Amino acid sequence: MTRLATTLASAALAASLLSGAALADALDDIKARGTMVVAIDPTFPPFEFTDASGKVVGYDPELIEAVADGLGVKVEYQVMAFSGIIPGLIAGAFDMTPTLNVTAERASKIDYVIPTASSVNAVMTTKDSGVTSADIEALSGKTCAVKQTTQPEQMMMSFNETLAADGKPEVELLGFETIEQTIAALAQGRAVCVVDDKSVLYEAMASRKDLPLVVVGELGGTTPIGWGVNKANPALTAALSDELKKLKASGKFDEIQMKYFGYTAALPESDFVPTE
Repeated sequence: MTRLATTLASAALAASLLSGAALADALDDIKARGTMVVAIDPTFPPFEFTDASGKVVGYDPELIEAVADGLGVKVEYQVMAFSGIIPGLIAGAFDMTPTLNVTAERASKIDYVIPTASSVNAVMTTKDSGVTSADIEALSGKTCAVKQTTQPEQMMMSFNETLAADGKPEVELLGFETIEQTIAALAQGRAVCVVDDKSVLYEAMASRKDLPLVVVGELGGTTPIGWGVNKANPALTAALSDELKKLKASGKFDEIQMKYFGYTAALPESDFVPTE
């Protein structure tokens, strides 16, 4: 059984337990405690979400718990907004976090376990919005909702720099903490589209049959997704990667992929961090 902690106060307590000497040897510390502390924002189905009982479930939690079993430990989730996760990881408030797009900027601050998935962003709108293309020039001057501090938001900011350099109106970005809030902004007419991971948008469409949602296309390239670990803990990073490789060899990794995505995908185990 996993233990769910739902407040930032709990994260602060975890920080005091994991700071100092613990950071110097996190893998041994995790095994001594018998618990791996995982920061998670469970608003990202099918990667991570909560079921009717409030339990954290999804693709990454199932992988994490299988990896934890291999290490002989249990999992304790620290639930928080995504915007606080990377700063908390750097500060040593928890052991690891899942579902991070692999970027050069993030890799300068944290280490990555081998990728567990890949991501491609897309544009979702309503059928009556007038938005018919995911081309960035088609979105110029329009208002789009995004999750704060995420790779889709950073991508859109980069596209805005290109639009501005070309003398074209930027995309106005409305930032929110959860995918549900971005969809609410779309439903209320505050935004004409939502930009997020394609699989997340299709999951949202399936769960919001009350809205005439449609994905009009992909935006940007494919990016690996991986788990993040504090740079002070290379032994933990290596151990998590090794356990994932064991799951691949046993077929369990593919089984979990099929369960949540309906397909399996080959993922790189080296040279997956971009240089720029």
